[in-house]
Parts: sequence; C-alpha cells; structure tokens
Amino acid sequence: MTVREIEYRDALNEAMSEEMRRDKRVFLLGEEVAQYDGAYKVSRGMLAEFGERRIIDTPISESGFAGMAIGAAMMGLRPIVEFMSWSFSLVAADPILNNAPKMLYMSGGQFGCPIVFRGNDGAGGQLGSTHSWCVEGLYSNVPGLKMAIPSNPYEAKGLLKTAIRDDDPVFFLESERMLGTKGHVPEEEYLIPFGQARVARTGKDITLVSFGRPVNFCLEAAEALAKEGVDCEVLDMRTIRPLDIESIVRSVKKTNRCVVVDQSWSFGSPGSEVAAQVHARCFDDLDNFVHRVHTADVPTPYATNLEAEYMPNARRITEAVRACLYLA
Repeated sequence: MTVREIEYRDALNEAMSEEMRRDKRVFLLGEEVAQYDGAYKVSRGMLAEFGERRIIDTPISESGFAGMAIGAAMMGLRPIVEFMSWSFSLVAADPILNNAPKMLYMSGGQFGCPIVFRGNDGAGGQLGSTHSWCVEGLYSNVPGLKMAIPSNPYEAKGLLKTAIRDDDPVFFLESERMLGTKGHVPEEEYLIPFGQARVARTGKDITLVSFGRPVNFCLEAAEALAKEGVDCEVLDMRTIRPLDIESIVRSVKKTNRCVVVDQSWSFGSPGSEVAAQVHARCFDDLDNFVHRVHTADVPTPYATNLEAEYMPNARRITEAVRACLYLA
C-alpha cells in the first residue's frame, strides 16, 4: 500500500472527490464551498472538476439549505452538507434533528435519508463562545443518526468515505485546529467501518478513552507518563454513534482503570455515557472509579491562554491518570 503524507483538509477533499467520481448522486453544498474553494479550502478544486450543479454555493441560511438537502436525500440523491462551523448548525436544529434522523422511522421505511452533515466542531482558536460549540453532547442524544469524529488525516478520509456511502444520516465532526495537520494516508482506496474503535497505543496500566482531536492529547500524555513507568492504553473511538463499548470493556478488564477524555462539557456528554457504561459493565474489574477530563463548565473563553486551559490537554489528562492510579 502506497502511503504519503497529506493534510487533514486534503484527506477530506480526496474522500469527497473519490465518492463523487464513483457515484453521480453525491453532491456538495454549503457556504463558500464553490467559487471560494471552501472557507477552509477543504473543497479546493472541486468546482473545476464537478461543476456548479454538484458543488453548490448556498446563501447564509443553514436551516434552508439543510432542509433542501434532506428533501434531495429523500428523493434518492446523496448530499454532503458543509456547515462552516457546527456552531452554525444550531440554526438548522429542526431539520437536522427533527427530520433527518426520524425520516425512515416516521415514513414506515418509505423514505431514507442518506445525507452527511460535516464541518468544524469545537474551539477553533480565539473564535469566542458562540463559534466554538462542541455539538456531540447535544446531537449524539438523538436516535436515528450516526456520528463520526476523526482524530487524524487517515481516519478523516476513511471515515468520510464510509459516511458518504451510509444510508443513514451521518454527523461528521471535524476540527479546524487540525485541518493543516499532516499524516500518512494511502493512495489506494480504503474505508474505515463505523463502530470499531482503534487501539492508538497499547498498554497495561490504565485505559484512556477519547475521540477526535483529544486523542492526540491522550497520546502526548501517555508518552510523558511512560517516563514515569506508567503504561497507558489509548483507544480512539472514531464514532460515538455507534459506540464500540465492547472494545472499551475489553481494555478496561485488562488494565482495571479508565480515564475518559472528551472535549464536550461534562453534563450529559458522550464521556458521561462512556463512564456510566464502564461502571455498569466493569464494576468488579475496576480498581478505581472512572475519571473524566472535559472542557471546563464555562462558555469558551476568547483569550488564547484561557482557551488552552479550558480544553482537555496533556497536563490535565496526566493529572487524571495519576489520580486514578494512586488515589483510592
């Protein structure tokens, strides 16, 4: 398999372009995706290749173009909707939460909704509170949708190709802070199945469970802790709808300790759900309660230093691991 290093944004671009060449029903729409090549250059060059009927600039009206795309999906097309930020998806909450995930169920199987909603999720670097939403805690609560959160370019391409081929609505959460990150991505086609976690690092002393950008903070913390003789296993969940709880349970039964790292606020978050399920399924195997590292329970700060402290980071993860290992 040929491997080269490309940026996260280019991995997303390749995934969409390859799927559009494979299936003429796939099209992309969103703000500035066409003439401007994407607000973050994710759709760079796609208008030139696929034309304005398949790469469509929309007005600043998330509710309008999300609803239109859902109608197109019901009629047999396979839209990819780009939200410039998942913060802006809140404007489209009714169609994306009240229509898309429920359509197959409410129509008695007559209308599916094969649609991908994608865009930047979480703090993007001094964007302020209203432009820094981590929506996974809000949206993963809804049955009928799938949610993928890639942690690197390889995962981004493989998961997005799977999302585009899926017959259910997929919420695909990217990280603006990672768009320029380079990683190894094969030239050959590959898919990453949903609901199968990746063991990003093997270890025997404690399990770190995370998804998306914080997986990289977990790996950073694991390297630092290895110098202290602590051997961390790091799981990249890849998707939280579906959630590969079996891989988490298997790891925790081996290590007997668990720290969950989630960039959402703690109350009602995916990290809370993981912790609850681990306690229920691994109660007799745990040597300590499941520790959690979340963003601070405040609106996202604007100042760079406060934003960095507000989010999960390697230092906070390291402190949680030490507490889980050494405190009863």
